[in-house]
Formats: sequence, structure tokens, C-alpha cells
Amino acid sequence: MPTTVHEFAWPDRVVVGTIGVPGERTFYLQVRAGKQIVSIALEKQQSAQLAEKIDEILDQLVTLEGNPFSVPTSTPIELVDNDQLEPVEEQFRTGVMSLGWDPTTAQIVVEAYPIVDVEDESDPVEVFLDDDDADASEVLRVRMPVGTARAFAKRTLEVVGAGRPTCPICGYPIDADGHTCTLPEV
Repeated sequence: MPTTVHEFAWPDRVVVGTIGVPGERTFYLQVRAGKQIVSIALEKQQSAQLAEKIDEILDQLVTLEGNPFSVPTSTPIELVDNDQLEPVEEQFRTGVMSLGWDPTTAQIVVEAYPIVDVEDESDPVEVFLDDDDADASEVLRVRMPVGTARAFAKRTLEVVGAGRPTCPICGYPIDADGHTCTLPEV
């Protein structure tokens, strides 16, 4: 079966946002170019790790002599996007993601693949996809210029951090209807 590729070379918008209340939020990576919009569901941890890794790549590029790619050290003010998600139609739930750098276009490249069902669940095995994997029915490929990538990472970390507060005693999230924790016995 051919792979459906949702490719965004120079997106008008690329953000992570949520639907729902803290503790019950669903995270989405949403990309728009013109009238084409693709929204894929992510886990909170996937969102956080994606943003952290993008920042790491950009921080490494800043240290190159002369900063040849003009990587900003902070989010350019004109690229800040605090708007809500556009109407969401989930394309797929994300399984494996890859992240890279394209020096020819000075862009961060993100690829996201849907969760792959493993038929034999008696032997849990991590499933990794590579470029030659014919089982990938869809892929979202987004290329972000460095300023957009920096703004994306900042917003994503803010969205992730806007969840439930953590309990100072046990470190677990505090639910809206309360929280009960016990101190470990000494």
C-alpha cells in the first residue's frame, strides 16, 4: 500500500496545542499551509521531548563559528503564536517520530508516523520505522526554518507546562477535585 505523505516545506503555522482540561488534555501537533491543515495527536511526553530536542539542535547550531545559519538564541517576537488550535480533525495518533536538520535549507525536519499495531503482543518489541519501511501508511513531514522552530519549541514547552500543578510532597499531579498523597515511611 502506498504511503500517504503530508508534507509541509514552508508551513504558515506549526504549533502544539491541546483540547480539554488539565488532566484530560489531548495534545495535537497542527500544521497549516494555505488551506491545508493536518492535526496529529501526541502524548504530552512526546510533545515535551520534541521541543527539548529542537532546542538542543538549535543551541548546537548557534555555537558553530559565525552562526552560519543565523539561528536565533531566543524566540523572535514576530513569530510568537499564542492562538488556539484551528478546528481539529485528527489525522492519526503519533507513534514514532524522527527529528533532523537540513543544512541546505537551514530547516529543522520533523517526521511523525502513526502508531503501528504489532500483531504478536506476547513479545513486546519496540517498533522503529526507517525510510524503507513499507508498513508506514502515513507520514507527516514538516520543515521549519530556524526562527519558526525556536518559536515552536518555546510554545510547546509552555503548553506542556500549563497542565496540573505538581504536589510538593509526592511530585504527582494534583487533580481539580483534590489530591491525597502519603509520605513514604522512613
